[in-house]
Amino acid sequence: MHEPRQATIPSTAAWLGYGGLLPFVLLALGILIDTQRAAGFSAALIAYGAVILSFVGALHWGFAMSLGEFTDESGHRRRNEEFLWSVVPALLAWPALLLSTTVASALLIAGFVTHYGQDRRLAAFASLPAWYLPMRLRLTVVACLCLATGGLARFWR
Repeated sequence: MHEPRQATIPSTAAWLGYGGLLPFVLLALGILIDTQRAAGFSAALIAYGAVILSFVGALHWGFAMSLGEFTDESGHRRRNEEFLWSVVPALLAWPALLLSTTVASALLIAGFVTHYGQDRRLAAFASLPAWYLPMRLRLTVVACLCLATGGLARFWR
């Protein structure tokens, strides 16, 4: 049985989550405004995106360790799936550091979108706070738009 889900995002989660978008937004703006340093901003944007994609993957490791829904036999299988999934974003993020900005951006965007799908899959099974998916969607959209800016910037310079 699911526990009641908290609908209001805790202020600390809001500040940290949305505050974590600042580097994405500032670096994307830097790419658009300062064409002289756009390559450096793009590299920093890819690096930050890789770090954050690894971080969001780790959320599923935490869910697998702590959620009560993973107690029966099918829950153990799902727990193992969450542990397995939790390392996939890092395995996508790391090679992005070695690729061209355009390819790296596409890889990171695919990772963020896929991870949001995994979040939705988990939320259908587990008791996550009601604010979690809406916040993750907003964070994912902004991060992906900024990464797309970085990945496409060389085409309009």
